[in-house]
Amino acid sequence: MNLEFSFKEIISAFMVLFSIIDITGSIPIILELKENGKKVQALPAVLGSFAIFFVFLFVGDGLLSLFGVDIESFAVAGSIIIFVLAIEMIMGVELIKNDSPTGSATVVPLIFPLIVGAGTLTTLLAMRAEYRVENIIIALILNMIFVYIVLRKLDWLEKVLGKGFIYVLRKFFGIILLAIAVKLFAANIMKMF
Repeated sequence: MNLEFSFKEIISAFMVLFSIIDITGSIPIILELKENGKKVQALPAVLGSFAIFFVFLFVGDGLLSLFGVDIESFAVAGSIIIFVLAIEMIMGVELIKNDSPTGSATVVPLIFPLIVGAGTLTTLLAMRAEYRVENIIIALILNMIFVYIVLRKLDWLEKVLGKGFIYVLRKFFGIILLAIAVKLFAANIMKMF
């Protein structure tokens, strides 16, 4: 296998993934999870997310077809989860109940759908046609480092930004998330029919 590293591809793939993962936009959600007594563990969240991304990069198409699911159906299902999260953010209600025995929010909703959502996985599969795999992996690693830093510095970010700003940010990103959900739904529902 011949590796070809391209700085341009790495930066481009990084920016695409950075905008889709949008960990900075998830700060208000994650802070609210912590306020509600949920545990948010940075390292397990990052390692779990990276493992899912890495596996999906290589076997995503095959895995979905094994269950008889096409990428469009997967994206529509993910858009519904993102829609529900957006409603929670905008309306200040809890629709997705986290009833894990440890009270951890690391897997749901942090890893899925906030970091590793259907939109991100769909984008990852689409990127395989445009970028070399080694450059996508490096872009993923760089994104996971950024996610780790944000998750580790949540308390500091809350102090710097303030509760009022976080509240406004939460509502704003709720609307952005809602728009992303609608766009993801509309783009993929048309392809299904």
